[in-house]
Amino acid sequence: MYKVKENVFIMSLLFAWILVLAQCKKTGTTITKAADTTTYQGPKGTAIKNMFGINGFEWDFLQNPNDVNDVSQVYQPKLAVIRNFTQFRHYMDWEKIEPTQGNYTFNPVFSGSWNYDAIYQTASQDTLLMLADLKTCPQWLQNTYPANIRNSENVPSPYGLDRSDPASYILQAKAAFQFAARYGSNANVDPSLLSVDSKPRWTADPPNQVKIGLNQVRYIECDNERDKWWKGPQAQQSPQEYAANMSAFYDGNKGKLGKGVGVKNADPNMQVVMGGLASAKVQYVIDMVEWCKQNRGYRADGSIDLCFDVINYHLYSNNGNASSNNTVGEAPELSTIGSVADGFVKEAASLLNHPQVWVTENGYDINPGSPQRAPAIGNKSALLVQGDWTIRSCLLYARRGVDRLFFYQLFDDAPNGAGTYQTSGLINGDLTRRPAADYILQVKNLMANYTYKTTISSDPLVDTYISGNRTMYILTIPDKVGRTGNYVLDLGGATTANVYTLTPGKDAMTKTTVKTTNGKLTVAVSETPVFVQGM
Repeated sequence: MYKVKENVFIMSLLFAWILVLAQCKKTGTTITKAADTTTYQGPKGTAIKNMFGINGFEWDFLQNPNDVNDVSQVYQPKLAVIRNFTQFRHYMDWEKIEPTQGNYTFNPVFSGSWNYDAIYQTASQDTLLMLADLKTCPQWLQNTYPANIRNSENVPSPYGLDRSDPASYILQAKAAFQFAARYGSNANVDPSLLSVDSKPRWTADPPNQVKIGLNQVRYIECDNERDKWWKGPQAQQSPQEYAANMSAFYDGNKGKLGKGVGVKNADPNMQVVMGGLASAKVQYVIDMVEWCKQNRGYRADGSIDLCFDVINYHLYSNNGNASSNNTVGEAPELSTIGSVADGFVKEAASLLNHPQVWVTENGYDINPGSPQRAPAIGNKSALLVQGDWTIRSCLLYARRGVDRLFFYQLFDDAPNGAGTYQTSGLINGDLTRRPAADYILQVKNLMANYTYKTTISSDPLVDTYISGNRTMYILTIPDKVGRTGNYVLDLGGATTANVYTLTPGKDAMTKTTVKTTNGKLTVAVSETPVFVQGM
């Protein structure tokens, strides 16, 4: 009888609490409370700057819009906007470096005349982390397929070969060796294994030259979205087939494919990144790990001899919950991206090698016709919401223990397009920043080297970041309805605090210095993150 009364009492309290929350939702006032018992702690402290990656192409570095034929040197106004970010994923078509089979070109590449040396040298000097994504099939490889199924995104192996055999991917692995020997850190590669097509194409065309160990690129990605089911069976690889592909790409299938094959045989220090998975299913990685266990065995330290150093997937926040049924973008905390990240991070942590986990595509369109759009909310335009959700995506992935994040992409594919991913750019065509890029630059300028520590409240979200003995608090209401409120933040013995607010069109956040009350500060919180540091 006592238990029944106790349960009735508890249910009454719960019902009252639900009414209070409902009223708060209506009025826009959040509950002021002590630290939430829900905390997130990634396996590693993730530096916030690792979340500020961008996707792009060689022309994003090189092409002068006033002279489209000038592609031999970095165009400085474009470099200036790239510097807003800390890492760049370079979509690099295989055909660029191997336009005809066995003939390699880098400066200039024969397909487009781009100067890859200038890109990677500049990025290295700027300490911009480069991820070179060697992707797609060159035309000479496509021609091995029947005419009716030729496509640049076909499986990177000549038609008809056994896709489960690493040897079927030797051509791609040879190209990876040539790239890693040139741009990697190993200065002792045997020159007899290297070649370039040094024939000039016309008078004054600069000849390609063999170069070794330039030490400009540390990461290389093996193709892109190899689980692409929408392209048909000629383009889709099973986890086992892709593992075989990566085993060749990684180290020539443990050296079995001969000299001059595989990234690690050119530069043991270069890190090999899985091609980003379009399906974002951790089981795909689990199956690849099992293939490595069965076919590559174990290393001396007892770890599985994996054919990758970094796990990589793609995922866009929308109301389709990682399906293709989305009609609009979703606030990151309200979508499935957090739980999906947990699965990948857990799998990485279970492996003795502890590979990093990267998300190399994420973002929002701004065109109202796109099913991946950031919608206008209240008096906030789609551009401002894209900015909010971009920074909140950075915070979510740092909170979940993901190591790096890259946004799609630097410029729009089609500025007036209503299709998916056509208006996801963070930089306008006139080289001005959108609010999302403003916010990334402002956070980078304020706290680039701060690392995520923990989350002390779930609504509003209150994350703590540290750098030495300094702590930064980031407060956000994880919603999409324009909700606002207050949170009492305990800053210990701090008598004053700096409150930083994101400001469109500026290089730095707006800073306000305020006094605390016995070390506590009531912070106005909204769906745009606010940053607080006790003094």
